[in-house]
Amino acid sequence: MLEAEVEDAENLAMAHWPIPVDLFVSEKHPSLPRGLLAFADSSGNILFRLNSLSHHPKKTLRILDSAGNPLISIYRHHDGSWQGFKGDDGQKDLIFQVQRVSNKFARTELEVFLVAENHRGELTCDFKVKGCHFQRSCTIYNGDSIVAQVDQSHAQASADLC
Repeated sequence: MLEAEVEDAENLAMAHWPIPVDLFVSEKHPSLPRGLLAFADSSGNILFRLNSLSHHPKKTLRILDSAGNPLISIYRHHDGSWQGFKGDDGQKDLIFQVQRVSNKFARTELEVFLVAENHRGELTCDFKVKGCHFQRSCTIYNGDSIVAQVDQSHAQASADLC
């Protein structure tokens, strides 16, 4: 079921954005409450917001849609791994897991595993994220193909997820 949802989401994204889309990160958007980070399109329309729940026992981030509805809740564990769950229902519907593979002085590498409802056994890496915190840049790979990039010349702010 979740695999179908992920595939539907990918197809929906391709239908809406068949060409690369630039997203701009901002902490100072006029309609943004203090403490939130926004991702806006080139027209300045907020598409996603990111907020941190500091009152939660685990470090928790929520990705919200433009109306403020929770899309994904992300929990950080003590070992540095992350888990992403659908919506704001706590830890019921696991969507993905992230594991730090390498954390050298200037480079970080993460592996992202999408989780299917009926999955049994070992997970296989679906995406790799390679980045440099100092340059505020990262590249996301699906196999050998680049699916997303962030670089300092386009970054207005950063969210320290690593």
